[in-house]
Amino acid sequence: MRIVYIAGPFRAVNSWEIEQNIRRAEALALEVWRLGAAALCPHANTRFFQGAADDAVWLEGDLAMLRRCDALITTERWERSTGAQAEVAAARVWGLPVFHLLSQLAAYLSKP
Repeated sequence: MRIVYIAGPFRAVNSWEIEQNIRRAEALALEVWRLGAAALCPHANTRFFQGAADDAVWLEGDLAMLRRCDALITTERWERSTGAQAEVAAARVWGLPVFHLLSQLAAYLSKP
């Protein structure tokens, strides 16, 4: 089974906006699972950890998880996130496919 990393904004101006970012990522993760791939949604891993460690810790850990994935898909508004930008850049350097649309990911996953 292929593993698809969900990249998108986490941080925001308040806890409500953070939660909205997390929910967007989780909704996309569910669609990835429905396509038959395992979704890795780092947003859900650190949902309640704000302020518990330096932001660099989260990004370093996220990049370590991304390295083990087969592809990356972005949420809406991913461009607004420096973390998501770094994840997309890393995926491209490592040769992982990067998708911005679920239909593109679906076509990729349908190939053997």
